[in-house]
Amino acid sequence: MELTTERLRLRPFVPDDAEEFARAVRESAPDMTRWMPWCNAAYTKSEAYHWFRLCSASLAEGTGYEFGLFSAGTGRLLGGAGLNFFHPEHNFCNLGYWLRASARGQGLAAEVVPALARFGFSRLGLTRIEIVIAEGNQASIATARRAGALFEGRARNRLLMAGVPVDALVFSLIP
Repeated sequence: MELTTERLRLRPFVPDDAEEFARAVRESAPDMTRWMPWCNAAYTKSEAYHWFRLCSASLAEGTGYEFGLFSAGTGRLLGGAGLNFFHPEHNFCNLGYWLRASARGQGLAAEVVPALARFGFSRLGLTRIEIVIAEGNQASIATARRAGALFEGRARNRLLMAGVPVDALVFSLIP
């Protein structure tokens, strides 16, 4: 399973991606740990393998669709994005994304969001996709807006960041 955009190739992670994935996480830790506590300066190849196994299992079960983001031109791993936290009873899920520090500021995440949304709506038959962003994560908020997601409101204590409840902004995409 592979998705493409003008500048990106989205595909499931494979074991050969583990070293570069760990390097991308470590590179990004200074800016991302606040928003994604799993992202830390000591992230290892072993942790990447573990994440990839979880991704493969959720893909096989149809409970998650996690993709590596790769440059269409160079093949370099630029980050990750996916559809997860499915609510089948209401036919919606969450969409998340991250880019390594050296790939930010180029509009790549805003390119990924519509590609994943099209996949969710056309291939999975979803009727709603949410992007839930910790309050204060201005880069991610700007990405959601640029990608055409509609701001619906602030959800109090919606996320736990390092065990601490934080408010989140909820954006949605519909077909």
